[in-house]
Formats: sequence, C-alpha cells, structure tokens
Amino acid sequence: MYDIADPIDAVQLSESLIRRFDRSGPRYTSYPTADRFVDNFSSQHYITALEQRQQFVRLPDFSVYVHLPFCQSLCYFCACNKIITQDTSRSAAYVQTLLKELQLLQPYLGQERQTGQLHLGGGTPTFLMPDELTLLMQGLRQHFDFSPQAELGIEIDPRTLQEHSLEFLAQLGFNRTSFGVQDFDPQVQAAVNRIQPYEMVEQAIHKSRAAGFLSINTDLIYGLPKQTLSSFSQTVQALIALRPDRIALYNYAHLPQRFKAQRLIHEQDLPSADERLQIFMMATQQLLQAGYEYIGLDHFSLPADELNVARLNQSLHRNFQGYTTRANSDLVGLGVSAIGKIGHTHIQNQRSLKEYSQQIEQGQLATFRGYVMSAADVLREELIMTIMCSMPVPYQDFEQRYGIQFHTEFAAELAALRPYAEAGLVELDSSHLQITAKGRLFVRAISMEFDQHLHKATQASYSKLI
Repeated sequence: MYDIADPIDAVQLSESLIRRFDRSGPRYTSYPTADRFVDNFSSQHYITALEQRQQFVRLPDFSVYVHLPFCQSLCYFCACNKIITQDTSRSAAYVQTLLKELQLLQPYLGQERQTGQLHLGGGTPTFLMPDELTLLMQGLRQHFDFSPQAELGIEIDPRTLQEHSLEFLAQLGFNRTSFGVQDFDPQVQAAVNRIQPYEMVEQAIHKSRAAGFLSINTDLIYGLPKQTLSSFSQTVQALIALRPDRIALYNYAHLPQRFKAQRLIHEQDLPSADERLQIFMMATQQLLQAGYEYIGLDHFSLPADELNVARLNQSLHRNFQGYTTRANSDLVGLGVSAIGKIGHTHIQNQRSLKEYSQQIEQGQLATFRGYVMSAADVLREELIMTIMCSMPVPYQDFEQRYGIQFHTEFAAELAALRPYAEAGLVELDSSHLQITAKGRLFVRAISMEFDQHLHKATQASYSKLI
C-alpha cells in the first residue's frame, strides 16, 4: 500500500499522464465552490450560524481572514478583488470600516474566542500605513483571543517595503510572510506590469529571517507572457537559492472575459499549451530535486516546514486560505468580498467597496451571498478535502459517521475513478481509497468526480488543472 510519507519523485512525472487527465476544474478551497453560493442569503444566516456555534461543548478555534484591497499599481495577471489607487488616505477610512464590522460581529462571537490563525490578504496589505496596521491589529486582538502558537501571516508586495517594515510587522505579532515573486525575468515583468528585481526579493527574504519570521512563502506563476522554458528555469533556480520555506507554483489562468486587467496582456505573448506543460514539468522537477516536498495542488515546502509535517501526520487541511495546519476552525472573513465559513455555512461579503462600506455604516453586516450546506454537501466536503490533502479515505469510517454504504452511495464515482486507478494515480480496494504519490498531482481531477454540483449550470470559468 502507498504510504502517505512517500515523496513524489521527479522521475514519476509523466507528460502523457498529464495530457490524459488535465482539464479545467475548481481549486476546491471550499465545497461547494464559491460559484455555487446563492444570492438568497442574508446576514441572518450568518448570525444563526454564529449562534449555533455556541451550542458545541468544545468550540472550534477561530481562523480570521482580512481582505485589504488596495494596490498602488495594476498587475495585469491579477484576478483578485483589488482597488488601484495612489491615494493612501483611502486605507485609513477602510480600517475604520473594518473596526465597525468587528463591532457588529461582537454580540455573536460568544465568550470563548480562541483563535489559531490570522491572514491579511489583498490587494496589498502593506499598502496600509504603520499606524493603520497597528490600529487594525489592536481591534483584532480586542475581539479575538490569539493563542501563543497562532499563525499570523501577511501577504507582502516587496516593492512596498521600507527599511524597517519587516521589523515593524514582527513587532505587531506577524510570524509568517508571503511574497509575490511570479517571475524574475525583466521581459516577463514588463509584460505584466510588475517590475521587481531579484535583489529586492532577496533583501526582503533576508530581512524576514533577521526579523524572526517563522515561515516565508513565495509565489511563482507559470504561463505568463514572454515566459520561456529557459527563462523560468532561471527564475526557479534563483528562488531555490533563497530557500524560502514554502513555494506556491500557480498556473496562470487567462480569463480576460472575466478579469478586465488581463485584457492588457497580449495573447500572442503567452506560452503555448505545450510550452506551458513543459514549463510546469521542468519547474516541478527542479523543486523536487532541490529537496522541496510536494504538499498538494500547487504547494511545495521544505521537509521541516509545518505544512509538510501536517501532511505526514495527516492533520493537513484546506480552506479559503489554501493549505493550512489549522484543521476544523471556523473562518471569519472581514472586509470587502471576504469569505468565511462558520460550521456548515459559507458567507461572503459585498464585492463592491461602496456597497460593503454602506452596509457597515448603516449598522448592518455586509453579507452579500452564501450557502447553507446540506447533509450530502457535508459528506462530500469531508471526502473531497480528504482527497485534496492526499489522505486515505477509509470507507468504514465514513459509513459509521454518515450512515451510508460507501460503495452504494458512490458507485458512479468509484466507477469513474477506474481509469485513474489503472494509471496508478489512486488505489481502490474494498476498504479504502488512497491517492498515490504521483496521483497527488491530479487531486483536483480526482476530487471533481465527487462534486455533485459540477454538472449543474454555472457562469464560472475554471483554470486548467495543470
């Protein structure tokens, strides 16, 4: 039987397998995925979920996500909800709105607010002035009881850092940084309007270590305009030399019909599908040969990093923040477009800053849409998230907890997985389902077989799996 501790070997990468099983599909930061959220959803659903949370004898920890949408310049590839502005005063008003949102949530959070995770995302969180970040952190600490071991992470644009920025962030309590690198090649950077020399990232990583940050994450994107096999190989090698604890290798999804900024990218400059595949395989091989462990989906980490430790001891989890070591937490989303999940209820805030701010100023939670999961959703969520974390799916455990006969409930899905089993990507027997080492590259495709919502009509456009 495949052992979850087995690493992916670079020689296991198969171009023919990737071509056979690659298709478009969700990234499963939630189930159901966010495109299934419904508009017939109000703040009362959110309040009800928070009130029901208090009925548990042992409350799950909170995890908190804060969306900070402001950026000083536009990156053409970006699909995030962002606001491009040079007016730094806008963030001061936004922080005040966030604090009011916290006050509106106050009556429903309960007395026990143990919190194990905080993540500031964007946009560019370091767009905020130091006094604004200080004020925000004071407000968060007033409303949430962060444990001494809590993960406090912040996404950082290296171009925004000042001389003592990282020391300041460490003093605020942040212990994890995430830097957007994307590509070091000057031609690629010019094509996506993100000029960011290698030396800038090198200095940011060195200063993070000097300031005592426990984990440093960096993001790469393959499939960008002007990118070649040779140029991206040099980018990967340069980043490996900096030895960040985690590296995310994202596939650029070119969807100009959905994301206006991407219309500024010249499609003729994009690598072909064949070139993109070669770039992915090359980059993956380089990372594995350099000693990084493949966590799942797009994520690699050094062997001693918490993500890999969680993978090995089967405590790895996945939520709207990606892979995490904080399983079974209730996620509170704050800010424009932020997504949260309390119990079995998904919540998303207004996606327009104007509408978000207006609702908060009127004394209302800024709930825009959401989803209350059915019993079938809860079952399939656990199954899909177990697969996404490459952990074994013991049929008997699911049968006992959900009152089902696994082979009967999922007969069609198990039949659909036979080609994956024949290709050595998944093990299927009478007692369990297990993703194999090389099958971990295909967890999205395998998970899709259990997604009962996929066949329903949707406006969503998904990226290719690889």
